Amino acid sequence: MYNFLVILVVLISVILVLLVLVQNSKGGGLASGFQSQNQYMGVRKTTDFLEKSTWTLVAVIVVFCIAASGFYKHSHRTVEEASELIEEAQSQQKATAPTAPTLDDAAATTQAE
Repeated sequence: MYNFLVILVVLISVILVLLVLVQNSKGGGLASGFQSQNQYMGVRKTTDFLEKSTWTLVAVIVVFCIAASGFYKHSHRTVEEASELIEEAQSQQKATAPTAPTLDDAAATTQAE
């Protein structure tokens, strides 16, 4: 779930960047290309829509980031748990790992023959 939320945040961020680039920094936005009197209200509503959608996407990103942080804590182990698991695995490996022959073992086998 954490990875899914991160992917959604990245996609929404890209859409947000494109949406902000469409808007004019001085408030004109898409209205600068349409100078006709009969289209002014339609473009005005487009500018309002762009502004509202920008704020909506920002709010969605904030909510998804908070949700992702909650899933991150529950889906990953803490440092203490991970170190305990590593120590346990190392102790099991030492118990089952074959030991290398020493010089004393080699001398004992040659004397026995």
